Parts: sequence; structure tokens; C-alpha cells
Amino acid sequence: MPRTNLTDARVTALRPRKSSYDVRDARLKGFGVRVLPSGGKRFFVHCQHRGKRVWKIVGDVETLSVKEARFHAVETLAAIRRGERALPRPDETLFEAVAETVLERYQRLWKPRTLKVNRYYLKNQLLPYFAGRPVSDIDRREVRSWFASLHATPVAADRSMPVLSVIMKEAEAMGLRPEGSNPCGGIRRYRRKGRERFLSDEEIRRLSRKLSACSQRNARQVAAIRLLLLTGCRKGEILGLRWSDYREGHVFLRDSKTGPRTVWLSDPARRVLDSLERTGRWVFQGTAGDRPVSAYWLERFWRRLRAEADLEDVRLHDLRHTHASIALGQGETVLVIGRLLGHANPETTLKYTHPADAAALEAAETLGAILGN
Repeated sequence: MPRTNLTDARVTALRPRKSSYDVRDARLKGFGVRVLPSGGKRFFVHCQHRGKRVWKIVGDVETLSVKEARFHAVETLAAIRRGERALPRPDETLFEAVAETVLERYQRLWKPRTLKVNRYYLKNQLLPYFAGRPVSDIDRREVRSWFASLHATPVAADRSMPVLSVIMKEAEAMGLRPEGSNPCGGIRRYRRKGRERFLSDEEIRRLSRKLSACSQRNARQVAAIRLLLLTGCRKGEILGLRWSDYREGHVFLRDSKTGPRTVWLSDPARRVLDSLERTGRWVFQGTAGDRPVSAYWLERFWRRLRAEADLEDVRLHDLRHTHASIALGQGETVLVIGRLLGHANPETTLKYTHPADAAALEAAETLGAILGN
């Protein structure tokens, strides 16, 4: 990290780069200026006190001269050595202000539902604990304490942690925390029982018989469930299909959880779509206005159907899991299955490899028999 005798002229001459960078003062140890990619510049102090890193924003270059900032830095460093908790300066941003700025910025990157869920966890899990705290003061010990306090609600804890991590990462980029100081790193998530459910061959046959029995009076619901099983699509992707998305024998999704993608259809899946009457622009046209059916329309039917088929613990989303597990059993690679399901990250697909454990054991025994001799 470069050091120089900071002056107003030298600070003014510093130019932004693709990422933020710090320049330390050669006269006062622990004092420096951070240059942001946006061109903004902030004076800071950064030191060790009783084995703990302390980072404080002294002020903005636009409002303080180097002489004034160095004077405030001396006061702040002295207060830190005395073990005093300095009052936040007006420009030392609190956690809730940074969090709101980050979520506003990320609303262009996150899906509307993802944004809604993350706002929920911010409001209910993060703000009650961190509100009122300068974002620069939040350390790993404090994050560990917060995470431990949520042991009774492990799902909420695990889903809140990535939101907190994004806020802390952005705080670094905004010059409000030292680089590489994200306090969420290395904290292990709670272990939860896996929820993946895969239908066996017998369960698929049992479900198929029940679907056939209902195909006359509940033709559209039956078609939707068959498409879920035949394509591995998410429920929202099937219920939100437009007829214009179905062309050239495939489905071209305008938007999905991972963005636009192509759904490759088998002959049985195409027959299901071709059997449906076109009553509007939606494949599953709703009755109120120009909208598709609601998720409740299908969930209500599914609850009754799975009870009759003795599949009480099976969710609609488990049909997607089953589609993937069958593909794996037929020898398809994780990469191919990821494309079928529309996964952006191959690691997401790996959770569907559990049904292949028996095949892996059989392969190991075969190899052992060959190589052992």
C-alpha cells in the first residue's frame, strides 16, 4: 500500500481506478485516503487495538482539507487507544442507511421475488440487531453472535447471512470499510436435513394412473403437472407460459430465475401442449382479465391428487428433482442436466446426484473386481 506525505494537491491529483485503493499518510501512521471507482475520496483511520482491527471514516475530501482531516484523525486514534467508543461522525454511515442503498442498487440485478425475500430478511433478522451501528464497526465477533442468536430459526439465519454479506461487500466498495474485511466469511451455515425428494419408479407409475383418471374433468391441471415432470421446469415457468413462447418444437422462456433460456421438449411434452385449447395468449389462461392462472389453482388440485396417490410428502417442486434424477440415472452429465434445468451454477445441479449413489457403489465394486485381480 503506497505511502506519501498527504497534501491537498496530492489528494486532488489522485485518480480513480476500476477498484478502490488506499493511500496512507507518511506523517501520521494509521491515517490515509481511499479513492473510490466513482471518483469519491474519503479520509480514514485504520489501526490495531487489543488485537482488533479498527476502521473509522474521518470525513469526505470535499468537506475536509488534509490538515483538518489529519487533526480529526489524531483525535480519533487517541480515543481508540484510550478504549473509548467515539460517537459516529455525521458522514460515518449507519448500517441501515448502507443496507437501503445496497438494496436499491441490487433491485436491477435481483428478480422481484428475490428482492422481496431479501427485504423481508433485512427487516426481520438484520435490522433488529445491527440498526444504529456504524457499518465500519461491525466485526466477525458481532456477526457470529448474531448468527448464534438465530439458532432456533436456522433457515432464517442461513438466508439472512448472504444478504448481510452483500451489504458488507458493498460497504467496502463504498469506502466505508477496509478492503477484505467482510465479517461474514468463514462462518459455517446451520446443517439442515435435505429437502430433496425423488419419486421412485413405482411412485411415478402410481402418479401417472391418478393423472389419467383425472384427465377428463381436470384436463388443464393434469397437463400442467405432466409438463412439470416432463420438462423439469419450475412451477412459475410452466404456469406463466405464453403460446408465443412455444415454437419450433421448443419453449423459449423470456425470463426465468437465471434469465432467458430454451426448454428442450420431448415428444410427450409437445403432445401435452398440442392437446390444449388456445383460449388466450397464456397456455394456462386465467379467468380474471388477461392473466395466467394463479399458483393456488394448481396447488389446490395437487394436494388432493397426491393424497389419493399416497404421495403426501411430495411437493410440486419435487417433480423437477425427479426429472433431474432420472436424467442422471440415464447417464446424462451434470453439465447437460444443468442446461435442462436452467442452472447458472453447476454446483446447484450437484444436489441431484444423490440417487446415483447406488450406481456409484456398483461401479466401484466393478472396478475393484477388475483392478483387484
